[in-house]
Amino acid sequence: MRLIDSHGHIQADRFVGDVELVLGGARLAGVERILVPGWDPDSSAAALELVGRYPWLDAAVGVHPHDAATVDEAGWAGIVALAADAQVRAIGETGLDSDRGFSPFADQLVNLRRNLALALATGKPAILHCRSKPGERDAQDALVAELRAIGFGGAAAQTVFGDRPPAIIHSFSGPLDYGQTVIEMGLAISFSGLVFRAGEEGSAAVARLVPRERLLVETDAPFLSPPGAPRKRNEPEWVRVTAAWLAEQRGDSADVLGEGLVAAYDFVLGRS
Repeated sequence: MRLIDSHGHIQADRFVGDVELVLGGARLAGVERILVPGWDPDSSAAALELVGRYPWLDAAVGVHPHDAATVDEAGWAGIVALAADAQVRAIGETGLDSDRGFSPFADQLVNLRRNLALALATGKPAILHCRSKPGERDAQDALVAELRAIGFGGAAAQTVFGDRPPAIIHSFSGPLDYGQTVIEMGLAISFSGLVFRAGEEGSAAVARLVPRERLLVETDAPFLSPPGAPRKRNEPEWVRVTAAWLAEQRGDSADVLGEGLVAAYDFVLGRS
């Protein structure tokens, strides 16, 4: 099966020392492209440096909701400067998280808004993390409200992106109607090893609804290991497990799904 990993933090400390072997394993598994998102200024710069060494990778730069309260104006100015690089294909990882609360929610909202504004300014889709506490949906509802307020799903985004998605819902988590809403807004949705965890069973129904040209798969390496992958360090090669799950949910053959994933990656990130 042809594969992509639309979200892998391979610039993270856990890959120091053997990143070349990790990327070699991904290639052997059939992974053709990996999007490497930053989560703060340093990791964003590291993503771009890694992409400079391995041209089959793509970079994203932005500030994660966990880091929203710690990135000052100088740090944000650095993100904006990095975003102008042609090797940067997306803005993020950003979003909202009401589960772990590493940054106050008010700071997360300010951070999300400036990342979304940067996506509109650059024409590069935003990568959106969104988590609520188990059984709740406050972060999902707040994210949809913020997207609508800035014009995602409406004329503002369409003017910049045309028929391309203005954002990617990374590692989908949430109820069916939330999935339906972001699909109707024209967003792309990416699925990770999170789909195998208890409480995430609704992801299967959403996976069947995503239009093929906006369907992505990811590892979120080194996190969210799917069944069979090492628990302490997920790697891009294990995207094949979630891709097989996607094929099963959608009733696709491996070849059909793989062709669609590669085409969707290129479309969403403006590579085609």
